[in-house]
Amino acid sequence: MDLSAVETFAAVVETGRFADAAADLGITQQAVSKRIAALERELGVRLLTRTGRGAVPTIDGQAFLPHARELLRVARRAADSVRPGGRPLRVEIVGRRLGPARLLREFHRAQPDTELDVVTLVDGRAALAALADGTIDAAVRAVPDLPEGLAAERVYDEPIQLLTGPRHPLADARTLTPADLAPYPIWMPGLVAGTEWTAYYDAFAEAFGLTIDVVGPHYGTEPLLDVIADSATLTTLVGEHTQLLWPADYDLRRIPLRAPMPVYPHSLVWRIGNPHPALAALRAHCLRTKATFDEPTWTGSTWTPVAYPYPQGV
Repeated sequence: MDLSAVETFAAVVETGRFADAAADLGITQQAVSKRIAALERELGVRLLTRTGRGAVPTIDGQAFLPHARELLRVARRAADSVRPGGRPLRVEIVGRRLGPARLLREFHRAQPDTELDVVTLVDGRAALAALADGTIDAAVRAVPDLPEGLAAERVYDEPIQLLTGPRHPLADARTLTPADLAPYPIWMPGLVAGTEWTAYYDAFAEAFGLTIDVVGPHYGTEPLLDVIADSATLTTLVGEHTQLLWPADYDLRRIPLRAPMPVYPHSLVWRIGNPHPALAALRAHCLRTKATFDEPTWTGSTWTPVAYPYPQGV
């Protein structure tokens, strides 16, 4: 089985689009299509279905996906076993458009000779398991509990903002308090049960009496922005450093939340005793920049769930 085709299939599922998978893999979209077609011929089933909103796995594709990921993990570990100390530092983040990706870009600018392999996993539990077995070297996650053998350092607290379209009653506000959101539904169909970010937003909603609606299919960021831009009732929540692009006529508004300012607690997590030399460099960079990296200009109170025990690091 061609591992490059398996990797391409996993990348399409992860990104939801052939074009995005091609960009992540550094190949053409045509090459992505050819690899997927060859893999489907070899397996004798259809793995992906193209829709107007992107690509989604078929039932066979869903069944094959965990085995594909395991194949890739085994292949990476086999290669790493014969080049100790010579591989890139493998760091896991929630998504390539979210705040932790910016942290790694800052690290790479400061350490341009350090090779990085940035990966994404389905949730924090998968990231912690991958750290424990050595599949990855570090992760940037908000994890309330650490298994034995892992350590964490709070990296930075990312402010949460309200994203709304121009017709919403809150659209013209310069700032809002979390309590101001209580009368209005917040739509977040991307929240997945059992993940650490869902736990964060559940706690946020409970603390301030908010209604967060996850009902409805999640087709990706762009379709979500389509709905928010056209709605007079729905809003959503985003991190301050989440990268979002939309057409100018959408006129979307990102509104800071204050008094208190909700912040998402990103921590760098690693396995104690990991000897990769670049891991020490990444930790040192985080320690140097923790006091200033994206430090909020807001000097009032902040809010985060009480379950995150790493404000001072380990």
